[in-house]
Parts: sequence; structure tokens; C-alpha cells
Amino acid sequence: MLNKIVLQGRLSKNPELRHTQGGNPVVSFRLAVDRDFKDKQTGEKAIDWIDVVAWRNTAEFVSRYFTKGRMAVVEGRLQMRDWTDKDGNKRTSAEVVADHIYFGDSQRSGDTSNTSGDYGAPEPQQDDFSELADDDGKLPF
Repeated sequence: MLNKIVLQGRLSKNPELRHTQGGNPVVSFRLAVDRDFKDKQTGEKAIDWIDVVAWRNTAEFVSRYFTKGRMAVVEGRLQMRDWTDKDGNKRTSAEVVADHIYFGDSQRSGDTSNTSGDYGAPEPQQDDFSELADDDGKLPF
């Protein structure tokens, strides 16, 4: 059996970090994902609002570096939950349990939510290579 999902979208609000009674960090948020086609009547793309939950280190990472409007790539599995509402009606909810969450964009200009500027992308590094003085142009093999 295979249950694997990959989504890219924007966070609809700031994620809120909570902890279970056992002390495990958990964060939930809603991802706005554009559909690939436009509606015939309105000419606009429809948006799917997908609930995502992340646990432990992934939850802490999301709560620290992601904010409303930030693009995220979520990799995980689809989970169905059955529950009863306040009127006693049985309901079913679908949510994505995230295994990995990646940045889907670079830090936006003027975004001060992370003052260090570190969004997980490596800093450009200077090359430590130089030309060989005795290069005869022949390959060593």
C-alpha cells in the first residue's frame, strides 16, 4: 500500500505550536493550494484549503520559520479522522500528516519575521579552486 502526498501552497495564517500532555510538540496549519485550471464562469483559479499537522522537530521548525503567506512544500501522508460534533453528528475530516516541510520560496524582501535571515538555504561560498600552472591539457585516464 502507498499513502504519499506532496503539496505546495501558502500558509493561510501563522502556525501555532502546542504541546501534548506528554510534552510532544505539534503544530497545525492550513495550506492554500491553487488548482491548475481556471473556473469557466469566473476565470479564476480555485483554491483548495488543506489541513496539515506536523509533530516533534518538524513542528518546531514550522513554528519558528514559517508565517502567514509563506510558500511551503509539504511531504507526508493523508489521514482520515472520524469525530462527533457538538450536535452528535458523525463527521470525517481529512488532513495531511507532514513528514517533511521545505521552503517553497526565498525570504521575501521586507520580511522581518526571521531577523537572522537564515531560512535554511546555504550561503553562497567563494570557490577555493585555482588554475594549475603545469596543465598539459591531457586527461589523467
